[in-house]
Amino acid sequence: MLLDCALLSGLLALSPALDAAPAFEPTWESLRRYECPEWFRDAKFGIYAHWGPYSAARGSRNTDWYSRNMYQKGHFNHADHLRNHGLIEQFGYKDLIPLFTAEKFNADEWVALYVEAGARFAGPVAEHADGFAMWDSKVTPWNALAMGPKRDVLAEMAKAVRQRGLKFVTSLHHQWKWGWYPTWDETLDCSRPQYAALYGPRVPPTAWGTKQADGRFEVMKPDPLPTLAFQAEWLAKVKEVVTGYRPDLLWFDNRMQTLTEQTRMEMASFYYNQAAQWGRPVVLTYKQPDLQEGTATIDLERSRMPDIYPDPWLTDSSIAASSWSYATDLDYYSTDRLIDDLVDIVSKNGCLLLNIAPAPDGTIPVEQQQRLREMGAWLEVNGEAIYNTRPWKAFGEGPTMTLQGHLADLKFKGFTAADTRFTRSKDGQALYVIALGWPPSGQLLVRSLGTAAGRVDRVQLLGHSGPPQASQSEAGLLITLPPEAPHEHAFAFKVTGSVLGQP
Repeated sequence: MLLDCALLSGLLALSPALDAAPAFEPTWESLRRYECPEWFRDAKFGIYAHWGPYSAARGSRNTDWYSRNMYQKGHFNHADHLRNHGLIEQFGYKDLIPLFTAEKFNADEWVALYVEAGARFAGPVAEHADGFAMWDSKVTPWNALAMGPKRDVLAEMAKAVRQRGLKFVTSLHHQWKWGWYPTWDETLDCSRPQYAALYGPRVPPTAWGTKQADGRFEVMKPDPLPTLAFQAEWLAKVKEVVTGYRPDLLWFDNRMQTLTEQTRMEMASFYYNQAAQWGRPVVLTYKQPDLQEGTATIDLERSRMPDIYPDPWLTDSSIAASSWSYATDLDYYSTDRLIDDLVDIVSKNGCLLLNIAPAPDGTIPVEQQQRLREMGAWLEVNGEAIYNTRPWKAFGEGPTMTLQGHLADLKFKGFTAADTRFTRSKDGQALYVIALGWPPSGQLLVRSLGTAAGRVDRVQLLGHSGPPQASQSEAGLLITLPPEAPHEHAFAFKVTGSVLGQP
């Protein structure tokens, strides 16, 4: 059952009172004083993991939504469930929790791999839309310490991440739980009061979204809106994560706009004021239009900015196109695609948060380990063109246009050898020209670096022992490549001279 109001009031006071007046008030005007910290602008690359009871579903794809879709007749996850677990009426989502064993989970091994991959911030999903908390929660009994793994995953990951000098990130998706399950269906376990803390309160189907004239559901327009009790529990979980684990980056999925403005503003101000007490600058991310512009850092899901954005921003994407969590047929992106995406995002003033999909026993599949290690090997050579960089005058050249809009990257086919991207060292002393492929002609013409742009003094190919031949003309900077590429994937050229100018 949902927590009663008196208990919720106590839960909302989980943290000690501030000694002085809070630096941030729960108003949009006050929250606009937020400043994205320098560490985030420097870090560029992070890793997180969708890992929970849904990982144990043995679903074929899109298993991060398995907890909802298993109840949808005709959906492939429903068919997966009937095949692997039997009738929905006899085996509900709660019954997957004992299968989420995590017996081989080792936070130190995960983070060692993240470090090898070159990540600068990392962590787990704290709670997905399924209502299962991955920490030792006093707000809900449905948590990873009480059942399933019987371990505080957030605590173990936070400790391992910080021991390796990375920033700790965790994500929350639990606003989606309003209408997520068919709690109105009395034939299912979702409707039973004893499971309401997991499945949510009994609501009509329109709580998920209102039906449009064409028959579609608009999930951003639930009817009714989340109750104050639901929002109080939502906020209590956020405060429990913030006070208990002190994340450096707190990431939110979309659909926060279904909550009242007051709830959202209280969440942001609480986090910022706690961070002020810790003496650490933090990052709060949001998807439009969940928070007002300037009050946090914008995040794009499987998408990116089309050009240089004036403020730092984030893309969250996954190592596989077919699912965010473990599934039987993960359709992995190539290492080349992952590196190219990172380069493109960084050239436009962004950072990449890359998701992986661990198995239910806590192991990371070898295909994912391979891609992360290959990314790390590339960053070992070319990291100076990524970390601690800033955008240049232009983000790059080439024929390929990235797609725009939510989930647009799922339709994007990737870059070509004719595409290049630019970054600039933080101190302004070097420009990096990153070719997203090895030009088959053996030459690279950088049109933005013609004589009108300034003087090029030196060109260096990172990972190659000697400088390549280079000449400037009105047409651009022509670089003659060595006979063999120094490594796989993208290739970074370090350029110095007055051509750098000012961004």
